[in-house]
Amino acid sequence: MFSTSIHTDKSLTKGETMTGKTTEAKTPPTPEEKGVYLFMDEVNTESCRDLISFILTKSWARPRPKQLQIIISSPGGDLNAAFAVIDVIKGCPFPIHTTGIGMVASAAFMIFISGTKGHRTLTPNTSIMSHQFSWGSWGKEHELVAVGKEFELTTKRMINHYKNCTGLSEKKIRQYLLPATDVWLSAKESKKYGICDNIKDLK
Repeated sequence: MFSTSIHTDKSLTKGETMTGKTTEAKTPPTPEEKGVYLFMDEVNTESCRDLISFILTKSWARPRPKQLQIIISSPGGDLNAAFAVIDVIKGCPFPIHTTGIGMVASAAFMIFISGTKGHRTLTPNTSIMSHQFSWGSWGKEHELVAVGKEFELTTKRMINHYKNCTGLSEKKIRQYLLPATDVWLSAKESKKYGICDNIKDLK
């Protein structure tokens, strides 16, 4: 009669196999590795530089991703920095999905609506805020006159961006989204004005 016994080698260290090779626990991928960027900061040169770098890096990758997703929760900030991001999004060779959570306001609102149409999503409890830009300036009379031209150009850029992203006329944009006071909207109201395409939980 034969008998068998099983012995375990207690001398093996944790993570070491019988072959002498060590095994390491796999860490889950980061959102950016999965093509998802979390934009949860004020809109400024630094935060927008990081976002632009993310988009460009993914654009140059081979193989290219099928799409990217930007999850936005921001009180807004620098309009010029936002337009820099918007131009990069427009030039991206693949779709960029935007998702709004928490609060998406001011310049961040501009970035959100620039996402690929059909793929701009708000979670049910997201607050949206749209308003006219504010700009403080000082100097001599001729300097203020020169700055006045940039005021006009900025207003035109905003109106054109709203028109392209929402499909609303300039009259309705000025009435419902860019009146003299701040405009706060729920997710449902935002969909009504063409600001978002979908309302659903983030999964």
